[in-house]
Amino acid sequence: MSERIPDLRRLRHFIAVAEAGGFTRAADELHLSQQALSSSVAQLEKELATTLFVREGRRVALTRAGELLRSEGRVLLAAARTVSERVRQAAGTDEVYVVGHTPALSGAEVYTRLERAITACGDTSFTFRQLYPDQLVDAVLDGTVALGLRRAVVPTSELATAVVGYDRVRLAVPAEHPLARRATADITEVAGERITLWAPPGASYYSDFLMGACRRAGFEPDYVVSRVQGAATVAAPLTTGAVAFVTTPAGPAIAGRVAVIDLDPPLLVPIQALWQRHTASAVRDAILADEPHSTVEDRGK
Repeated sequence: MSERIPDLRRLRHFIAVAEAGGFTRAADELHLSQQALSSSVAQLEKELATTLFVREGRRVALTRAGELLRSEGRVLLAAARTVSERVRQAAGTDEVYVVGHTPALSGAEVYTRLERAITACGDTSFTFRQLYPDQLVDAVLDGTVALGLRRAVVPTSELATAVVGYDRVRLAVPAEHPLARRATADITEVAGERITLWAPPGASYYSDFLMGACRRAGFEPDYVVSRVQGAATVAAPLTTGAVAFVTTPAGPAIAGRVAVIDLDPPLLVPIQALWQRHTASAVRDAILADEPHSTVEDRGK
């Protein structure tokens, strides 16, 4: 029996209808006649030997097979765009590899983690982009970012992921804070303190990770969201007057105005890498292989 492989053009038409909720709007967006669009989707259903839509008045609803194809089809189209772009780059100048990262990871931390892979890939140019978590996922899906990095582990069915390492979380306090002269502190010692976050809980997986660590220690954290975005996280005690969880090395920081101290017992936060499924990349392989203690979650996808 011949393999039923969807035509990418028809797959794009199907996804447009699925996301628009009907053929009329999708046809306008695609600059096609409704008849041509309907014919294209019908041919796709014939290719796959399944029904993808059921009509509900003037609108359409996805069948179970249609729901699956919309999810997997978005990933497949993104991979196709990425392959096309890489082929064009290969025919031209050096490859540009874009790494996106959330604000919880500084550009310096990203560079330190990728430095050996950057050195090994001498023909590749690298660009770092800071993006908020929802923007990061969308950018990886649409191919504008080749590899995403974020703190904490979040399951996803649309992207391939792997834990590429762990960073030690420390406590940053103003220099005049009672804990500032200490070498270590227990996380329970910040119970009752106001804690700085860079995004509200529910909007950042790193914020959720920090809130969860406090709750496991037996207290409900009082928090404030930093009003200065994009600055080094270790500066948060100066801009908010609150303590902050950071991954900066222990010791004085910001010209001695902030003290960073170790937490004991240690608190480790994972770094999760995200990339498009169904794609291959020697640069990505070098980055993932650079961390000998990686915990692989989904590299085979």
